[in-house]
Amino acid sequence: MVQQRRAQWIPVGVIVLAVVIDLATPTDVSSAPLLMAAPVAAGPLLSLPGIIATGGLSMAVHAVLAWVDGTFGWKQGVANQLTLLAVTVLAVLIHRTLEGQSARTRRARQVAAVAQAAVLPRPPSRLGDLRIAARYIPAEDEAMIGGDLYVVQETPHGVRVMVGDVRGKGLGAVSAVCADLGAFRYAADEAEDLPRLVTALEGALLREGGRRGGQEQDEGFTTALIVEFAAGLDAVRIVNRGHPPPVLLDARGTATVLEPSQEAPPLGMEALGTWSFPVDTYPFPPGSTRLCYTDGVTEARDETGVFYDAAVRLPHLLRHRSLVGDPPTPGQILQLLIEDVGRHTGGRVQDDQALLALHRPAPKAERVSRRPRV
Repeated sequence: MVQQRRAQWIPVGVIVLAVVIDLATPTDVSSAPLLMAAPVAAGPLLSLPGIIATGGLSMAVHAVLAWVDGTFGWKQGVANQLTLLAVTVLAVLIHRTLEGQSARTRRARQVAAVAQAAVLPRPPSRLGDLRIAARYIPAEDEAMIGGDLYVVQETPHGVRVMVGDVRGKGLGAVSAVCADLGAFRYAADEAEDLPRLVTALEGALLREGGRRGGQEQDEGFTTALIVEFAAGLDAVRIVNRGHPPPVLLDARGTATVLEPSQEAPPLGMEALGTWSFPVDTYPFPPGSTRLCYTDGVTEARDETGVFYDAAVRLPHLLRHRSLVGDPPTPGQILQLLIEDVGRHTGGRVQDDQALLALHRPAPKAERVSRRPRV
């Protein structure tokens, strides 16, 4: 916003520069060509009245300079004035064209935002005692949604969660995301346990690959974490299908990577063989937060090629945050993580990032007793 306000002074700066050059050079040197650049520069930067005012000011400055130099004749006077008028009209036309393109872009982004909310809605901030926060950071500003996904759903079998990353880019990846989400929402309610839920997801991906055909039929897959919270939230069951493992942050801010007990391939690869996959159970103590994210976080690299390590960085971030205020909420934890990844990469978003934080609050008395002392 500050840069935009500064840019609006460029046309005035061009006029001032033209005046300086005209006064510092012999009378046979005209600054009219530079004055003609002022309305053109105003075209994409100023409003319609501002463009007209810039053109009028340029014409007035040129007339005064030519009169001072004694050169206001047909060639360097009237002709240049007519040219300045024509350039101002051209700048107005440029402005109107850019305004039309900007309006179309805004409408397209509004449609994309509606599509994103429909395809990948933000999960509820609370399900029972479970606190939830989610963020989606696209690799490209123009792309509101890509191949990463998250979904949190309350089911007859408890709260179930999926975080995934679809192979591929573009509309094909979005199509696979829709298939994954649709299959999960149905199977999460119907499947009695996680193995049956995963089997349903496998079938949906294979059918989607068959419809897409070609190479995608053989190589389309989704890395995924499927999580189920036990009643009372004292434990979670996780199936990891080739996805970056989640991180558990306890009430003290200590980070633990929850590696799977056995490696398993991504979803959608049953056409290449059959693999077993474990259902790992981990404790979920009060005051802890479970962080799930896609490889846009784990594969973020700095300029030397070093990968970002959330399990190492998060305790430092949370320790600093706790010293300057209350313990962070799940949404604040995700924001700290996103900002730190940005610092690590120098602001370059190298891949889509889908992040989910799931927090089990501690009892109030316990929260007070665990607050760090400054």
